[in-house]
Amino acid sequence: MSIFRKLGWFFKQEKRSYTIGITALIVVAFLQLIPPKVIGIIIDTIAAGKLQIQSVLFWVVILVLAAVGQYVFRFIWRTHIWGSAARLEKDLRRQLFDHFTRMDHVFYQEHRTGDLMAHATNDLNAIQNVAGAGILTFVDSFITGGATVVAMLVFVDWRLTLIALIPLPLLALTSRVLGSRLHDAFRDSQAAFSDINDKTQESITGIKVIKTFGQEKEDLADFQGKIDSAIVKNRRVNFLDALFDPFITVVIGLSYVLTIIVGGNFIMEDVITIGQLVSFISYIGMLVWPMFAIGRLFNVLERGNASYDRVAELLEQKTHIKQNPEAITTPAQGSLNVEIAEFQYPDDQSPVLQQVKFAMAAGETIGIVGRTGAGKTTLMKLLLRQYDDYQGKITYGNIDIKDYTLDALLHSIGYVPQDHFLFSMTIRDNIRFANPQATQEQVEMAARLAAIHEDIEALPEGYDTMVGERGVSLSGGQKQRVSIARALLVEPELLILDDALSAVDATTEEAILSGLKQVRADKTTIISAHRLSSVMHAKEIIVLDGGQVIERGTHEELLVLEGWYKRMWDRQQLEAKIEGGVN
Repeated sequence: MSIFRKLGWFFKQEKRSYTIGITALIVVAFLQLIPPKVIGIIIDTIAAGKLQIQSVLFWVVILVLAAVGQYVFRFIWRTHIWGSAARLEKDLRRQLFDHFTRMDHVFYQEHRTGDLMAHATNDLNAIQNVAGAGILTFVDSFITGGATVVAMLVFVDWRLTLIALIPLPLLALTSRVLGSRLHDAFRDSQAAFSDINDKTQESITGIKVIKTFGQEKEDLADFQGKIDSAIVKNRRVNFLDALFDPFITVVIGLSYVLTIIVGGNFIMEDVITIGQLVSFISYIGMLVWPMFAIGRLFNVLERGNASYDRVAELLEQKTHIKQNPEAITTPAQGSLNVEIAEFQYPDDQSPVLQQVKFAMAAGETIGIVGRTGAGKTTLMKLLLRQYDDYQGKITYGNIDIKDYTLDALLHSIGYVPQDHFLFSMTIRDNIRFANPQATQEQVEMAARLAAIHEDIEALPEGYDTMVGERGVSLSGGQKQRVSIARALLVEPELLILDDALSAVDATTEEAILSGLKQVRADKTTIISAHRLSSVMHAKEIIVLDGGQVIERGTHEELLVLEGWYKRMWDRQQLEAKIEGGVN
């Protein structure tokens, strides 16, 4: 029953609806007592030979009114209880999605996508059932059951009632034992469902890679293994759940046996009438649902309790990115100054960046180069405040970036990541994602700067072309350039290109960089790249290796140093000549 306490905040919020709904349930419970009593009276009247047409019509009217009353009040409790349950799911879904949007990269490194999807679907459905079916079965089982027992005591005989209820304590004991085991079993079942969700999402996303390497059978076998594991865990849930109903049937059967034996003797001794025994047996029949409801109740509550714990654990997690309540809301602009003494990821033992320092005035372009794993992308993550736990300081406009609200900082930054992501919508909507009100002229201007306009125009539906999930219908270079156009459309104060030109050829790269140089003469740009031609015109180029600055200067100055930059430049120039010769 602890799940009701955990959901106390919601029941207080929906107090009026639940009060009306539960009241209607209680009325229905008492209206249900009328037909068995009427049947008993009619049978006794027949047995006494006193049945008249007037009395028959009277009791028929009573039965009709009872039926109409049950219909009306059932409608009332359904609309109020089920309606409130739907609002709970809506509220929790909003809370969960809002939580997802506020969490940082650490959170998404710790939680798989499929697991988060399971929380937002299967778990929320189980919690909703507590507020709907759970309340119904709780009230209905105890109110209907209680009212029926009272009717048996008042309308028939208290001794017969006590004898018929002797088996019921066995039901309470069994429900307690099975309920505890069902909670643990369902938690394991939900975890298995999360694994299946995650595997499905991963396989669909990576289907091209799976097919390229011919791993369809192996991937299917892995998926089948997770299905088999889930089946085993669900079988345990179903086994424990299935134990309730047969046991309830046994309990009811014992009650019937005791009623017939003792009730028959009572009739012979003129303690009760035949009509009263018939009413009593009808009341026992009415106890079947409350008893089954108790079994169902424990199932619903334990499932909901396990799911609520999973969702609550998720909602309790806090982002590592803290916003100052008095943070600056004015969009960041001006010079950028980076002084990173040391930074390491939460689970790493060694620093990823050390003594990385540089300054940029508004309108300048800086290049960040280095081998894979040198720390380039990590540096970009710090600029975007994806991590705040570093030694040092980053200022934008002479203000620490931690003193800005995230909206104020990020609205001033246009970021094009190396793992570009497009949404399943039209190319136009992808480009104007950060500014849905952008005109077609603005969209096309951004596309021209990213050298993608002609490619889009050549598509059958132009800017209305649906790119498919994650941009599956476009080539790597096209997706990259659409991502660049999306960032350029908002005209950011700071543009960060994180290896965002790797999938385009040298001619296209030059066209994009020339366009950026013209339209961003008064704005700041950081270009992180493996291909050195992307940064050769930057005011300063910083070479990272092992998270530290090993070289810095202009293109010409770095060539004179005869270091890593010079060696890489010569190698890339040679590769370009070889490719040109082959072509």
